Amino acid sequence: MTRSIRTLIPILKAQFQGPHDIAIVDAVSIDSRSLQNGPHTLFFALRGPNHDGHNFLETVYAQGVTNFVVHSIPESLVGKANFLIVPDTLVALQQLATAYRSEFSFPIIGVTGSNGKTIVKEWLNFLLSPDYHIIRSPKSYNSQVGVPLSVLGINEKHNLGIFEAGISTVGEMVHLQKIIQPTLGILTNIGSAHDEGFQSAGEKIKEKLTLFSAVELLILNKNRTIEAFLPPSIRTFTWSSDDKKADVFVMANEHADFTELRITYQKQCFKVVIPFSDFASIENAMHCLMVLLYLRYDEAVIQERMAQLYPVEMRLKVKNGQHQTRIIDDSYSSDFQSLKIALDFLESQQQYKKKTLILSDIFQSGLDNDALYAQVSLLVVSNHINRVIAIGPTISAYKRKFPNCLAFPSTQAFLEVIDSVVFEQETILIKGARHFHFEDIVTVLEEKTHETVLEINLNAISHNLNFYKAKLQSNTKLMVMVKAFSYGNGGYEIAKLLAHHKVDYLGVAFADEGVALKQAGIQLPIMVLNPESTSYPSLMQHALEPEIYSLKGLNAFVKLAEQKKLKRFPIHIKLDTGMHRLGFMEQDIPALIARLQQTQAVEVKSILSHLAASDDMKFVDFTLAQLTLFDALSTQMMEALEIQPIRHILNTSGISNFGQAQYDMVRLGIGLYGISNDEDEQKLLEQVATLKSVISQIRVIEPGESVGYSRRFMAERPTCVATVPIGYADGISRHWGNGKGYVTVKNKKAPILGSICMDMLMVDVTDIDCKEGHEVIVFGKDPSVMHMAKVLDTIPYEIMTSISQRVKRIFYRE
Repeated sequence: MTRSIRTLIPILKAQFQGPHDIAIVDAVSIDSRSLQNGPHTLFFALRGPNHDGHNFLETVYAQGVTNFVVHSIPESLVGKANFLIVPDTLVALQQLATAYRSEFSFPIIGVTGSNGKTIVKEWLNFLLSPDYHIIRSPKSYNSQVGVPLSVLGINEKHNLGIFEAGISTVGEMVHLQKIIQPTLGILTNIGSAHDEGFQSAGEKIKEKLTLFSAVELLILNKNRTIEAFLPPSIRTFTWSSDDKKADVFVMANEHADFTELRITYQKQCFKVVIPFSDFASIENAMHCLMVLLYLRYDEAVIQERMAQLYPVEMRLKVKNGQHQTRIIDDSYSSDFQSLKIALDFLESQQQYKKKTLILSDIFQSGLDNDALYAQVSLLVVSNHINRVIAIGPTISAYKRKFPNCLAFPSTQAFLEVIDSVVFEQETILIKGARHFHFEDIVTVLEEKTHETVLEINLNAISHNLNFYKAKLQSNTKLMVMVKAFSYGNGGYEIAKLLAHHKVDYLGVAFADEGVALKQAGIQLPIMVLNPESTSYPSLMQHALEPEIYSLKGLNAFVKLAEQKKLKRFPIHIKLDTGMHRLGFMEQDIPALIARLQQTQAVEVKSILSHLAASDDMKFVDFTLAQLTLFDALSTQMMEALEIQPIRHILNTSGISNFGQAQYDMVRLGIGLYGISNDEDEQKLLEQVATLKSVISQIRVIEPGESVGYSRRFMAERPTCVATVPIGYADGISRHWGNGKGYVTVKNKKAPILGSICMDMLMVDVTDIDCKEGHEVIVFGKDPSVMHMAKVLDTIPYEIMTSISQRVKRIFYRE
C-alpha cells in the first residue's frame, strides 16, 4: 500500500495538521516497539481498555516516523510531524482497510466459527497455493485490529484472499464484514468460546453469520439450528455425516493414524484419506474439501493434496538452544507478513546481541522475486540481523542482499554441514515453509531435555500487564516483580518482555537473580529486596539497587560505598508499617535520617513499605492504618532530608483494592502471572502457564493389584494405568496424589493413583481413549493453579514457584 497523506484525509474523515500532506506512506504500524517503523510508516495510536498508543508518540517519532493517525497531538510534536486527527483511531484503521479492500475484485474466502478458523485458513492456503497467489491473515490475526492489518497486506499480484474473523461480543462482526467483504464463506462451527459475550446461542449465531451477509456461497456442516438463523438470500453448500439431505455426504472410517473419508457428491462416490483421526481435524478437513469441490478440482488432485495435510503450529515458541543460544521456532510458515511479525517477536525476546535468521524461500508474497527479496533485505537490515542462513534455491540466488549470508539449496544440504557452523551466544529465528522441514533444524539446535515442559504464554503476560497498567494514573510508575524465577515462569524471558513494554523497575529477591538478568543484557533498573551483606560488592559491580531495611545494613553498605568512593548510589528504604517482616520501625526514623544526612555515598531513590492484608477486605481498617503510617513516616523523611524520592506501597491486590494510594509507583507481582484473589478480577486475567507432559507407558492391572509405593492404590476393577514422567522432584506435591488430584488427558480428568514418585506419577485412564505419547496437562486451564492450591490448602505462589528448573520452559506468542 503506497499512498500520499493527502489522499487519506477524506478516507479517514480526518482533520490534517502538519507540514507535508504530500508525504508518502507505504506501511501501517500500531506497535511503537517495532524496528520496522520508519519515515514511510503511518502509525495509528490505538486506544484500548488497557493501553493507549498516544503515550508512545514521542518514542515513535524518535524512530523516524513522521506520519500519525491520532485523537490528539502531544504539544511536544506540534509542527514537527504530519497528523491525521480522528475521533477514533481504531475506526480510522478499519476505514482505511475497508477502502483499500474495495480496490481489489478477486475472490475472498471469509472464515469464522468458534474453533478451527486458523487451521482451515492454513490448510486452504496449502491446498490452493499451487494455483493461486494467496494473501491470508498472518497467524491468527482475526480481531478488530488484526483483520484490517491483514487486509492492508494485499497487493496487485494477489488473486485470492483467505481471512479469518473472530469476535467476542455483539456488534463486532459488521465491522469485519465491511473490511473483508468475503465472496465465499466458511462457518467452521459454533461452540462455547466467548459465550460470556452473548446472551444466548442464537445471538452468537446471528452475530457470526453477519460475516456472510453478501457472500455468493456459504460452506457449513448442515445444522438445523444454524440454518434457522440463515437469511434466505444466503446460498449454502452443506456437508454432513448423518444428514443425507446435505449437498455432500461423508462417512468417516477412523484408523489409528489416519481417516478414510467416503465422499458422496452429485451421485458420485470417491475416497479421500487424511492423516488425522480426531473429530476436530476431520471437521476442518471437510470444510477445506468443500472448497475444492466448489472450485471444481479434479478428484485425483483432491485425494493427493488432502493426504498431505499436516498439523498446524499456530505459535511462535522460544526454546533454549545449545551453546548459550535461544531459539525462536517458527518452522512451519514462510510468508512476508508473518516474517514481519516474527522479526518483531525476535526483538522482544532477544537475549544476546547477536541475531541469526535461518530463512527458507518465501512463498505467496504476490510480488516478483526481485521486489520480494529486496523488501526482505530491508526487513533484515532494519531489524539489525547479524547473520542470515538462506535455505532454498530461490533465496540462495539473492544471498548478496543479506548481511553475512550462508546459502544452501536445501535443508538437507545445511544439516550435512551444521556441525561446522558456529552457533554460540546468539538468538536464532528459524522460519521456513513447511516442506523445508525446518523442525529438523530445531531438533539439532535445541537443548536436550526431558518431555515435561512448562509453556508460558507471552500474549497472556502482556494482557495481564496492560490490565493492571490501565488501573494506574498516568504518572504512576510500575515495578514488576520477577523474583523466584518470575514466580517459577522464567526469569530472563519475562524480564525481556517487560523491558519491551517499558516498565520502570524490576524487583528480585536476591542479588544473584539481579546479576543473572544484568549479565543477560537487561538494562532496566533492578531493585534487590533481600540483599545480604555479603552480596554488597556484587550489587555495586552490577549497578543493582538494594532495599535497605535496617541501620546495620545501611551502615555496612555506606561503609563499602565510601571505600569505593561512590557518590549517590541508589538505595531503597523499607519501612515497617505493620507487616513486621523487614523494615525500619517508627522509632528508628530519627536515627535513619541522621545517618543518611552524614553521607553522600548513597541516594534514597525510593521509600517503600509492604501491605500485609491488601487482599482481604476484612482488614481494611488495618490496611488504611498502614497507609496512614507510611504517609507520615515517608513525609517525615522527605522533609528532613529535603528529597523527593519515589514512594510505593501497593502490591497486586493493593493496586485493585486501594488505588487511592498509588503514590509514585506500584509493584505488580502475582497478577502479572494471571492470579488474582478477587473472583471477578480473575475472570479478566489470562492464563499464563501450562505444565505439560506425555504418557510414557500404559498398562492394564487386574482387581486386587496395586500401583506405586506402599501399595496406596488397590484396583477394584480392571484398570488402565498411564505413567507420566513428572514427580515431586519436578515440583508436584506428594499431597496431590492418591486420588486427591488429577491430570487432563484428551480433555478428560485422569485421577492420580497412589503416591506421586520422585520422577513419575500414575493416572487412571480406563475411560479415556489415549495412547502412549499423548499429551498430559498437569496444570493449566484444568486443573488450574487456583484449584490445586485450594485442594492442597496452600496458595498459588507455592504451586508456581515449586516447579523445578529441570522442567524446560517454552515461551510462545500466538
